[in-house]
Amino acid sequence: MDQTLRRKLDQITDILWAGGVTNPVTYIEQISYLIYLKLLDEEETTRELQGRLGAGNGALLFPAQAERFRWSKWRFKSGEDLRNFVRDEVFPYMASLVKDDPQVAEYFRDAVLEIVDPNVLKQVVDMFDSIDFRKLGPDIKGDIFEYLLTHLGQSALNGQFRTPRQIRAFMVEMTDPDLGDTVYDPACGTAGFLIDVVDHILARYSEKVEEVPVYGEDWLEKRGQTLEEAKKEVPNLQTYRKGPGERIPDWSRLEASIYGTDVSRQMMRISVMNLVLHGIRHARLKRANVLSEMSGLTEDDLNRRYAVILSNPPFAGQIPRDSIRQDLPTKSRKSELLFIALMLRSLAPGGRCAVVVPEGALFGSTRAHKELREKLLREYELQAVVSLPAGVFKPYAGVKTSVLVLRRPATEPEEGRTATRQVWFYEIRNDGYDPDKIQGGGRPETPGANDIPGLLAAWNDYKESRFEEPPGEEAGAVLDPGSDEPRCWWASFETLAENDFNLAASRYKPRVAEPVPDEDPAELIREVLAIEREITEGLEKLLEEVEQ
Repeated sequence: MDQTLRRKLDQITDILWAGGVTNPVTYIEQISYLIYLKLLDEEETTRELQGRLGAGNGALLFPAQAERFRWSKWRFKSGEDLRNFVRDEVFPYMASLVKDDPQVAEYFRDAVLEIVDPNVLKQVVDMFDSIDFRKLGPDIKGDIFEYLLTHLGQSALNGQFRTPRQIRAFMVEMTDPDLGDTVYDPACGTAGFLIDVVDHILARYSEKVEEVPVYGEDWLEKRGQTLEEAKKEVPNLQTYRKGPGERIPDWSRLEASIYGTDVSRQMMRISVMNLVLHGIRHARLKRANVLSEMSGLTEDDLNRRYAVILSNPPFAGQIPRDSIRQDLPTKSRKSELLFIALMLRSLAPGGRCAVVVPEGALFGSTRAHKELREKLLREYELQAVVSLPAGVFKPYAGVKTSVLVLRRPATEPEEGRTATRQVWFYEIRNDGYDPDKIQGGGRPETPGANDIPGLLAAWNDYKESRFEEPPGEEAGAVLDPGSDEPRCWWASFETLAENDFNLAASRYKPRVAEPVPDEDPAELIREVLAIEREITEGLEKLLEEVEQ
């Protein structure tokens, strides 16, 4: 995305802010409405052209009697005429397309135009009108929305915030989704994990793959460097891969494999638009409270199993017992345990999962905590616990978290055997951002201090051994004096069972022995005896004075 387009997007958000639309979630939602209307107009133009050439199915979203609802027909309006027409006629028409285009109808269901100032709306419409989305590839269109979503990094509305890219990237890498895998995020928010999965799969099926820093392509522009130059300067620079995916044999197969739910209609709209602009028009997204008996999910939804699950679910508060789904394998009311239970239930045989959990879920002493951890270790293969720095979600959350990486066995474990034989722990102390400072609503970059590339290198070695040889020392090991503090270690199932299935990485961390003092032990003993004599003499003198 070039600087001109970036400046235009900044102007749009500035205009909305100055016009009273100040909540980032709200103005991104409002922008998504306008982008969708512009995209639908451009798609209608393409359909008309196909019709004239005898191609396509001839179906139009805006037949003759509804042509006035097209962007190209009303964009010339201004003042209250524009605002009222968009609010009172365009939005209701789009919501009425239940038979013709149910996805569009669902998107605009209950939609409200919150840009109340007609002049502000006119300015924003004019600026979007100057962007021809047809000429932009899905990578550029995706970058547009990703750039807008950076504004969410400065706010957290009702617990809604974006998982940092550097965390999402390694979770996707460790689960390694492929074409044909059904992928699910039960609390998808802005669809960050789903977008990263799409990028991961597209790169795998591309002739030419581009490597991008987790800080974004404009990071290199600001530094005035190529990627190769940046890597020489920062050897452990974290990157991810992107590609056009031209070798994907069936795009509809990719689209049909992407699933997501979220309880917020606002976030649902934002995630739909994020995927649309990344080229995924027909993802299976649904608004639902997945933990509730009144979830809004169908029987098919409830019974579906997924090959890959990636999520950073909300983990604040408790849910009323009568509202909780009865099919979840836990009796807890805590949302973090309920989400873990949901993912265990939703994982297909052979499926993989990576989920962010609060540290308390790993060592909580309640019966529900222990039973769920035991179930996880006995019936599922917990492959890794990745300990994250305490400040990874600053400025909007400071809670200590970890990532669980697990797999459901393709077949049930034999009687008397457990699916998990050992658990590998990795401690990330630095994630490429300053853990203490907050600047401009986020943490400043520290690309040279990032343990994530080391995590992925060690994980790949572990994977190469078919998860038989975990890197690092076994739990309880004592390292030689002067050894570097360990980054990774492992614990057997038996050790975990002895510790009430506690999964906190720090519990099992090997320690570095204290160096043996250089002094002669005999001399140290003489010094201690001399000190003891001085104390004894002092006490004897004190006793004499007391007795006088």
